[in-house]
This record gives sequence, C-alpha cells and structure tokens, in this order.
Amino acid sequence: MLADDLLEPVFRDMDPGHPRHVADWLGEVFGGPARYSGTRGGHAHMISRHQGRGITEPQRRRWVSLLMDAADETGLPADPEFRAAFAGYVEWGSRLAVVFSAPGAAPATDEPVPRRDWAVPPWAPQPKKTSASS
Repeated sequence: MLADDLLEPVFRDMDPGHPRHVADWLGEVFGGPARYSGTRGGHAHMISRHQGRGITEPQRRRWVSLLMDAADETGLPADPEFRAAFAGYVEWGSRLAVVFSAPGAAPATDEPVPRRDWAVPPWAPQPKKTSASS
C-alpha cells in the first residue's frame, strides 16, 4: 500500500479490517446481506467511527477518488445506472462523514442503514434503426 500524506491522519490506527467493513457497508446499502449491521452494529456504529476525526474536504475528495478507482479494480458493475447510483451515494455519504466528524457534532444515531437502488436490468444502448429495419 502506498503512503498517502493527506489521508494518513484519518486512517492512522485504523482497524486492519476497515476495507472489509467498507465493503460490507456498501454491499448492505446496495441491497446485499446485512453483514455490516449484523457484525458491526449498523448506522450508529458507522457514525461512531467518524466522530471526532475532523475529516476535511480535501481528504473527503481523495477518499472518494480512491473508492471510485477501487470500484473499477474490483469489477463492480460498469453500467451507467449502477455507477451513477454508486457515485451519488459515495458523494452523499462522504459529505455526511465530514459533517459527522466535525468537532462537537452530535448526529442522530438511531437512523437505519441507508438504501440505494438503480435501474434493473442494467441500461444498454439500443441498436440504431436502419432504413432496412424500419
């Protein structure tokens, strides 16, 4: 793993299982099994992991960029509908993480894990009609 001076303060002393926890959270958000809730405690636990970290906007943007790269590297669906939903959630959630991590923040902890959906089946371009097929 490469060092990242911008993100190092956020991830210093992070649980080595953090990548798995993020994957479990995102899987649950997008309709997969409730692994994060079952093993980590759901939304309340997620908030507790961000409180007091003081995440900055540049750190948030870097994390979003790396997460989008990881989506490509791990083979998440590339169809535009899924990727738009995924990117939208990551943007939204990471902005909440900045708010929740601010000094003195007291976010509600009784919220459910958010759920996101997208058009199914995946969008695909339709063949162009030609004069022969009209």
